[in-house]
Amino acid sequence: MSADDEHRFSKAPRESIELLVGLGVAGDAHLGVTVQHRSRVARDPSQPNLRQVHLVAGEFLDGARALGFVVAPGDLGENVLTSGIDLLALPTDTLVHLGDEAVVRVTGLRNPCQQIDDFQHGLLRLAVGRDDTGDLVRRAGVMAVVLVGGRVRPGDAIRVTPPVEPHQALRPV
Repeated sequence: MSADDEHRFSKAPRESIELLVGLGVAGDAHLGVTVQHRSRVARDPSQPNLRQVHLVAGEFLDGARALGFVVAPGDLGENVLTSGIDLLALPTDTLVHLGDEAVVRVTGLRNPCQQIDDFQHGLLRLAVGRDDTGDLVRRAGVMAVVLVGGRVRPGDAIRVTPPVEPHQALRPV
């Protein structure tokens, strides 16, 4: 679990985070009903905040470390680090139950930017690539909004509930 009240790339690990309905992570710079990401605010500050909570698969960090990158929880700006869940394969509107109380709804993919390479040169190539057919693949996690608030701690159970079919593939938000 990570949060930061400043607009920095990395977030500080926490013993727990508090998710607030319709807002995001208490004490985090991206908390709000409307968009808080600086580049999006510059375009249209009235847009809804579809990026209240950022989830990254722990396996992504493991893969990065195996390639020689030095990354720790919170380093990529994520609020929640998961394990054993293929976040990138989830359909849009999947519910992710975090711990005993909190529920977030997946809104889309994180769109990795140059800041990842500024953090560690070459990491952007791992976060964004192409599949066998040449299509762009984003691997830096998913974004979500808070439907049910609650406190979330490292090691809490995570459970996913897919939406009713037909499913929609995740797109960048």
